[in-house]
Amino acid sequence: MSMNNLTWSDPGFRPGFDPGFTGLINQHLLASYDAAVGHWRSGLSDSAVATAVATFALSRIDPAKYASQVRSGLEWLIADQNPDGGWGDSPESPSNLSATLLAWSALSLSDDSPAVERAIAWLDKFLGDHAPVDIQRGIRQRYGGDLTFACPILTMCALAGHLGEQADAWQYVPQLPFELAVMPHRVFRFLKLTVVSYALPALIGMGLARHTLRPSRCALRRWLRERLRSRVLTIVEHMQPANGGFEEAAPLVGFVAMSLAAAGHRDHRVVQLAADFLVKNQRDNGSWPIDTNLDTWVTVLSVQAFTHSGVPGIPDEVQRRKIGEWLLGQQYDEMHPLTFGAPGGWGWSDLPGAMPDADDTCGVLLALRRLDMVDENSTRAAARGIEWIMRLQNSDGGIPTFSRGWGKLPFDRSCPDITAHAIHAFVEWLDDVPQDLHGKMRRAMKRMMGYMHRSQTTEGGWSPLWFGTQQSSDERNLVYGTARAVLSLLAAGEERSSEMLARAIDYLLLAQQTDGGWGPQAQVKPAAVEETAMAVWALADAGESAAAQRGAQWLAQRVAGDQLSAGSIGLYFDRLWYAEQMYPLVFTAGALNALSAHDAREEPAALAPH
Repeated sequence: MSMNNLTWSDPGFRPGFDPGFTGLINQHLLASYDAAVGHWRSGLSDSAVATAVATFALSRIDPAKYASQVRSGLEWLIADQNPDGGWGDSPESPSNLSATLLAWSALSLSDDSPAVERAIAWLDKFLGDHAPVDIQRGIRQRYGGDLTFACPILTMCALAGHLGEQADAWQYVPQLPFELAVMPHRVFRFLKLTVVSYALPALIGMGLARHTLRPSRCALRRWLRERLRSRVLTIVEHMQPANGGFEEAAPLVGFVAMSLAAAGHRDHRVVQLAADFLVKNQRDNGSWPIDTNLDTWVTVLSVQAFTHSGVPGIPDEVQRRKIGEWLLGQQYDEMHPLTFGAPGGWGWSDLPGAMPDADDTCGVLLALRRLDMVDENSTRAAARGIEWIMRLQNSDGGIPTFSRGWGKLPFDRSCPDITAHAIHAFVEWLDDVPQDLHGKMRRAMKRMMGYMHRSQTTEGGWSPLWFGTQQSSDERNLVYGTARAVLSLLAAGEERSSEMLARAIDYLLLAQQTDGGWGPQAQVKPAAVEETAMAVWALADAGESAAAQRGAQWLAQRVAGDQLSAGSIGLYFDRLWYAEQMYPLVFTAGALNALSAHDAREEPAALAPH
């Protein structure tokens, strides 16, 4: 995106308030709208994790048939290797253990010995050695007791021959209890599973592979698992979407496919559909993204950025109606086979592998309001969405992502920025949904507010679940999480002077760097576009115009230098990093529109043309 035609020589120019600057950003955002489909399209970064897993899976399914895809995937991986010999999750990311182990495993298919040697050197430096026991220990330190991504990594390492001879390699891979998949889903929360709710296909696939290649010494357990083989395969088949893409995620699809192939089911329909999905989603450069797209999410963010705080929204009524109808058409009408979620929610994409989640459901509810979609059909859909969120509410009052009360693993836990998002959506629709929902909504919001108070950090902010930073060892992106929560709580009517919001706003003010920008945490540099834009957006809404103006000036300098490039702040499933090219543009538009709205309220004269 080139914006170098902008000039900043006018001494009276004030970025964020100047209609020309804000208008140009809005024009770029509106120009990225795809009128043919009626929504915005996301632009996820290439992913070393997805590319390694997909490449290796295709080689395990049929190396001759998919030779071209495997070759181009390996070429991309070799070209993407960092100078230190490792790989990060996305091209912008520093090397990490998970991505490097997966890429190294994929390179077992390659004869590029220099790339392999550099990878081994990185692992030896990071782990002390690349022996099986060191790999297992490193993965345990990374993921603790959560086997959702730990077990797939170890499974692929075993299949690649990196954990020793096949007879011994599987001792380092946990035996997942795939036989539990036959239990009624209502009892899953009581089984203390070591994988999260959405990972049942992987639990079954990898559990079957481990059972096949290193059976239990217990005869009864071996008999039971073998007896249930056909039944659990039927369960996976039922869970698989029509396009083959579990969660639209190449890594999950690849892990399931390679595991089932290793268990002797290479020709099974699930594996063949998975291969079709992987082939279809490989990019021209040989890579795969971490997920097919986030179209619903970037669309609702774009709508909110355009129509924030009284700023005129999308000017074309036909466009508004088309976007609204597209969003309404994505509401789930049936129980989802992966999360067992009731109908009523929305997912991150309109593709069949997406799943209903709380953040996208709240986003759609708010977008429908911003698009003036408050007719009978939309109100009915909103009521169903609100009821879906209330069913999701955890006992601590907070809102998780997918499933209520499964345990303490990620994405089944309550999350503060999603909870604040839900409060905002409930307030927006409270007066328009059926009267019998009002009491339930107010009680749910009261519990949500209690959770927000309890989850505020000692610094005064909130840590989000789906966004983070690779610049800090704790990976918390407090600036993003706090800004998101502040925006929602202010819009929902929380008093700016309340202790909770005052502490959060003070944190954002203290986290601003001397150049006017924000990084992911106070004292963590350098500043970045996404965090700066979100902080400006929140502080403009909070009336902290001086700090917001300085942040807008920082953004203006990046726009002038054509530096609205996306950073890898997005956290996908299992702590995988991604960059989304729409985030800088969307967040910057929201920030500048918030400043323009503040200017219209406080300084009308400033809107006059220069």
